[in-house]
Amino acid sequence: MSDAHPGFLRYRHDLVPRARQLREEQTDQERRLWYGHLRKAPLRFQRQKPIGTYIVDFYCHAARLVVEIDGWRHFTEPGRDHDENRTRFLESQGLLVLRYRGEAVDADMGAVAAQIVQIALERAAAR
Repeated sequence: MSDAHPGFLRYRHDLVPRARQLREEQTDQERRLWYGHLRKAPLRFQRQKPIGTYIVDFYCHAARLVVEIDGWRHFTEPGRDHDENRTRFLESQGLLVLRYRGEAVDADMGAVAAQIVQIALERAAAR
């Protein structure tokens, strides 16, 4: 975090074009969660947000909350290692990381979205 701008998260500016590209290539679960729920949530969420050297699926600044929707690649050994490093970094920035399997979003998107929004509202109120 920057001392001049408390709460500002540094990121690699060269990741911005890739983040824009990923917005166009969202998975079906990410797309449905975004358009069906998070885009119109009571707190502002951003999608494919660069943070540090990573691009997270969804980010809510008011709650300092990251939401990741994990597909099959996350369940390989390299994927798990990458996710552990990523989560450690994000948590070191004072962020809470919520991870959901893509199958959970498919099975009950409304419940997943409600949980995300509830946690975001609670965290934002506590700040």
